[in-house]
Parts: sequence; C-alpha cells; structure tokens
Amino acid sequence: MPATTLDPRTALVLIDLQKGIVGLPSVHPSAEIIERGARLAEGFRSKGLPVVLVNVAGRAPGRTDAPLPGGQLPADWAELVPELNQQPQDITVTKQQWGAFYGTNLDLELRRRGVTQIVLAGIATSIGVESTARSAYEHGYHVTIATDAVTDLDSDAHRNSIEKIFPRLGETDTADAIVKLLG
Repeated sequence: MPATTLDPRTALVLIDLQKGIVGLPSVHPSAEIIERGARLAEGFRSKGLPVVLVNVAGRAPGRTDAPLPGGQLPADWAELVPELNQQPQDITVTKQQWGAFYGTNLDLELRRRGVTQIVLAGIATSIGVESTARSAYEHGYHVTIATDAVTDLDSDAHRNSIEKIFPRLGETDTADAIVKLLG
C-alpha cells in the first residue's frame, strides 16, 4: 500500500550504508540506493526530524563465530558512506546482528524523541532492512519502507521482502513520494 501519511514524529532509519557493504554486488546499484537514502536524510533533517544511521560492526556470537571468508575485514568496513553527510544531530547505532533493535539503544533513542513511525531504507532488503522492519512493527512503530531505496545481494530474497513481507508490516512507497509527504 502506498504511503498515505507520516506521523508528526517520524524518524528515518538507514540500514548498513557503509563502505564494506555498498561495494558488494547487489540487485540494484548501491550508488542509487545511497543517493536516495541521502535525499531522504536531507528531507528529514530539513524538517527537524530524527535521522538514524545504522552500521554493522560484527556478528552475533554463537554458531556464527566461524572465521570470515577471506580473513579480517578492512579497517574502514563499518564506516558510513560520506554521501550520507552525517550530521552531529544524527543518531548512530552500531549493531552486531541483522536487525537494528536487538542489543542496541535504538528503541530508547526513538522513544526519548517521541517517535511513533519509522521510514526504512538501506542494504540488504531481506536481512538488515527486513529484520529491522519486523522488530519495529513488533515494538509498535508505524513502518514505511522506501522500496526504491533498498537493495539486496539476492534478487529472489529482495522481491520476496518487497512483495510479500513489507506490505504486511506497513506502507511502502518511493523515496520521492516519502519526501513529498514531509511537506
């Protein structure tokens, strides 16, 4: 369902737009996803609404502790891409697992600001974005996904999230349509 409205206290949450992830081969070019994410961020900032920049700096402990293919990650792997134009008022969240809620202070940061809705974008559609969308829904937030500002490493997984999962969690629309709703 297309986005119809944004709550007065809506936050933008950008998932894993970081140097180590945007270089991976994806369904849609990462440069387009970054550009749309940056446009959303600028729109939210211009209205004084919270922008949350999420990166992943590791993996949850347990069975995933196996050595990484290729060895250690590059030193700048978790750095956010400069195109996001990170600002001092932006909220940064570093996660160790797929979703941005579990094991982080994201829910606390949003509730302190009275946020009732989140707009999501980023990489990967079926992993970080979907996990965060599901958790946001379970936490009682209204959820909107900018469907042209997400991409995945797998086309079938991307399509499943866009067509089957996201419509059950909230509204979906383009980045431009969401910016237009900001007024």
